Amino acid sequence: MRGRSSRQPDEAEVDLTPMLDVVFILLIFFIVTATFAREEAIGLEPPPPPPPPTDEPPPPVPAILIFIDESNLITVNGRVTDIGSVRANIERVVAEQPNSALIIQAHPRTRSGMVIRIRDEAYNAGFRDRVNIVISQS
Repeated sequence: MRGRSSRQPDEAEVDLTPMLDVVFILLIFFIVTATFAREEAIGLEPPPPPPPPTDEPPPPVPAILIFIDESNLITVNGRVTDIGSVRANIERVVAEQPNSALIIQAHPRTRSGMVIRIRDEAYNAGFRDRVNIVISQS
């Protein structure tokens, strides 16, 4: 082995310059060819100004108030009644004031079945769209 010199093998080096060139060319290509979506804004318009106030206030709508307390005692416009005569009381008040609305005011501890029965009686008396159910604060 005379005459032979031992030489270290060269380390393999990877030249990244061509890869970076390709990446930059692709990046430029995708930026140039990309189509950007145009965002459309929602057209918001303020509501029209309210009409000028008139001298006469609108006439109040009469209401039938049915109150149910925590012991399920029913009053129709302040008159104590039972569940069987609720419909008759509603029809009597409607005969006197045909454009009246119905408000069922229930105590928070009132049984929900009682409120439903009174609402059904109001529906049977002809109130379909003017029935309001309110929970009282006390």
